[in-house]
Amino acid sequence: MRKDKVRVYKLRREGKSYKEIRKLLGTPLSTIAGWLKDEEWSKQIRDELGAKESMAFPSKLIAIQKANKARWIKKYKEYKSTAELEFSKFQNDPLFISGLMLFWGEGNKSPKDSTVRLANSDPAMIRIFYNFLTITMNIDPEKIKIHLLLYPDLVDDMQKSFWSKSIGIPLSQFIKSTYIKGKHPTRRLSYGVCMIYVCSRELKDKILVWLNLYQKLLV
Repeated sequence: MRKDKVRVYKLRREGKSYKEIRKLLGTPLSTIAGWLKDEEWSKQIRDELGAKESMAFPSKLIAIQKANKARWIKKYKEYKSTAELEFSKFQNDPLFISGLMLFWGEGNKSPKDSTVRLANSDPAMIRIFYNFLTITMNIDPEKIKIHLLLYPDLVDDMQKSFWSKSIGIPLSQFIKSTYIKGKHPTRRLSYGVCMIYVCSRELKDKILVWLNLYQKLLV
């Protein structure tokens, strides 16, 4: 990713508005908007900034909330409709079925959470789900993150190197690992638990629709 784009993403995640980012970096508003327009987390920041500006004007805030709710309802309907149309395209694809079933068993299925997240200690399982995201779902690999849960006697760099090679994902996609304590510190998983995730409201909604459709076929 370009260095100027990385800086734009960093400032946006810190809660800066487009105008504030332009002032700090000199990047044109059109460029900033183009880079961030498809990022759901950036849209959430936009909504939060708009809400803060409207705190002094309750009626304006109510209007914004209604508009946001209507916008998301429309989006949910679009995602659901698209998922139903895509189901016949994917339903006989082994990688699609594998990824979906892995998520059904090990993923976070709460509709309130916009992340698509799966955690397991089996490298093969994580690799298959990574392929599902990148190959079948066409997710940009740079948007996929890895978070490791490690026991105190595991070395962070060694575990990251192992999982990076096992999954085929660069170390730059790993976030800070979390160390956990168990009742039996010497009885632990050799490489910890690997959590793979991507933030995508659209993909999350589609997966939930596909799971429902598969249940109707199988049950």
